[in-house]
Amino acid sequence: MKFIPYGKQSIDQDDIEAVTQTLQSDYLTTGPKVKEFEDKICEYTGATYSVAVANGTAALHLASIVLLNKNDKVLTTPNSFLATSNSILYVEAKPIFVDICEDGNIDLDLCEEELKKDTSIKAIYVVHFSGNPVNQEKLKYLKETYSIKILEDCAHSIGAIDGEIKAGSCKNSDCSILSFHPVKHLTTGEGGAITTNNKEIYEKLLELRMHGMNRTFFKDESMAKDEKGNVNPWYYEMHSLGYNYRITDFQCALGLSQFKKLDEFVKRRKEIAKNYDKAFLNSKIRPLYTFDGKSSYHLYVVKVDFSALNITKAELFNKMREKKIGLQLHYIPINKQPYYVSLGYGIEKTPIMDQYYEECFSLPMYPLLNDEEQDYVIETLFEVLK
Repeated sequence: MKFIPYGKQSIDQDDIEAVTQTLQSDYLTTGPKVKEFEDKICEYTGATYSVAVANGTAALHLASIVLLNKNDKVLTTPNSFLATSNSILYVEAKPIFVDICEDGNIDLDLCEEELKKDTSIKAIYVVHFSGNPVNQEKLKYLKETYSIKILEDCAHSIGAIDGEIKAGSCKNSDCSILSFHPVKHLTTGEGGAITTNNKEIYEKLLELRMHGMNRTFFKDESMAKDEKGNVNPWYYEMHSLGYNYRITDFQCALGLSQFKKLDEFVKRRKEIAKNYDKAFLNSKIRPLYTFDGKSSYHLYVVKVDFSALNITKAELFNKMREKKIGLQLHYIPINKQPYYVSLGYGIEKTPIMDQYYEECFSLPMYPLLNDEEQDYVIETLFEVLK
């Protein structure tokens, strides 16, 4: 049995040929594949605009620049990768960590309690953890009632749907961000995107992605045009302090090829989730949430009460690795990280997150995981936890 990781990309010959064709074309970056990829993102998610960038963290950073001001207070979750809250710090705003629900998502009811207590809170950054979308009706209610900015971190959740609302559509938010890291639903190697339905936000994101440069709108007409009124073809202006967060054409070519298989990838992930659910029914291994068709299952997370067993989580991880199975922990509470503790965090009351950290871990979940391998994972997990 070869080693079974918790996540893995699915690359086939069509992907390789798509990248090769672009490498042999006239454009390696800032070419036609970027816009084609962005258009595909809009078509799939239902959002009006999309800006593809170098990675998901760059997407979060640019969105935070557009949405937030210095010292803004932002409600967010401790159960995410570091980048979600780091992006708030990047723009000198202030994360406020709110406890999670049993399904791993931020508790929107607790968010409302915070909004009632502190009317100076400006935004909520929600994460559709593991691919499971947060309640869109509640999100809509909070945005309309409290006039706050909302960012949806959809790094885990492309392909997820709540009712008729697709992850990334921004139906009830100002921006959504996507990630195309290799373990995500589709990959561009590294890569990310921001979606929005706001034209002003979109145009600002385009500017920020490329050094703050603008080639279409000019503030200094004397520099932009010659004495006869002709626009100087070489001219550009820097309107803001931007970044080089561009994505390459060959990455986007890979992304476009991956999009053709995305629905099949999500379908397979759901099949794997159903198999796990069935295997763990009435056992000491509990799924983080039961299958309801909404989640696109970037992760499959389970809970185990280690206090009732003669094994620690670290021992479980090591024993499973000895048997060529990779488990993972998503995530260490962000507010307990040493850097955040140095900023005064870590004292928040987050009992559900604390229990989650003690009990939860992620099992292998990726489209190329076959039935035989999944059966081996399940059998070995029961054996080690016996």
